[in-house]
Amino acid sequence: MNIYFTVLKKFAEFSGRSRMSEFWNFTLINFILIGLSMILDYTFGTFISPMPFGIIFIIYNFLVFLPSLAVFVRRMHDVGKSGWYVLFSFIPVFGTVWLLSLCITEGNPKSNVYGPNPKRK
Repeated sequence: MNIYFTVLKKFAEFSGRSRMSEFWNFTLINFILIGLSMILDYTFGTFISPMPFGIIFIIYNFLVFLPSLAVFVRRMHDVGKSGWYVLFSFIPVFGTVWLLSLCITEGNPKSNVYGPNPKRK
């Protein structure tokens, strides 16, 4: 849970690099909290009828969008790619699979143009 708050503290920091563990721990906790927000929407009746989500879900996703984007960009920097690679997510299947493969790839062991190896800090 500490990593989750660490990412939230660096919510608008797009420079530097993020380790694979930082990215995936944040993503796991984020998915759990998204599920919890959907459960709370159904429990309190705050869901929007034609859609499968509600007000709590929308507010949570709005608050966590920028930190999620920032940690993804820093993860791309760790594997030596530009943060603009996030745009590949708009390619329906190929883009998502390719970005997923980049996210599970070990980062560059040496310094790159985006900064020093975060494992050595």
